[in-house]
Amino acid sequence: MAVPHPISLTRLARLLALLLGASSAVTIQTPVQAGLLRPLLNLMQPQLEQRLSRACVAQLSGDDAGLAARLEQPCRAIAQPTSRCLIDETDRSGRGLGVISEMLAGRFGDASEVVVKRCLARQLGLPADSLLELPLRELVQRYAGRTRP
Repeated sequence: MAVPHPISLTRLARLLALLLGASSAVTIQTPVQAGLLRPLLNLMQPQLEQRLSRACVAQLSGDDAGLAARLEQPCRAIAQPTSRCLIDETDRSGRGLGVISEMLAGRFGDASEVVVKRCLARQLGLPADSLLELPLRELVQRYAGRTRP
């Protein structure tokens, strides 16, 4: 079985821009319609996983190269299910087009925030929409253990 080659971020951005331009008249609102973007979201998953893994290593290791080397495998192990969760929740929420638009613009917006909250809820075993009304910054601080309830 042939392994698909990773698509470059530049090529992916061009593909997304073409898709966004072609679909500007289409409003994606239902999960069934959002599922049309699933193949494109799946193409993004390996790069998302790599970015999450690198961010994990950088955040936890600081400037310690030895620690960074030891964290590579555990961070990859965390990044895979996290990237899958983000892709799944982007698709399930019906916000795929919004998330892709925000990514192309290089910003973290409302659509991305909803997806992160849904994924965090899922990882905590809560209903998907249970964290939507809470500020993301507070959720992240509490989840990371920086503040106490």
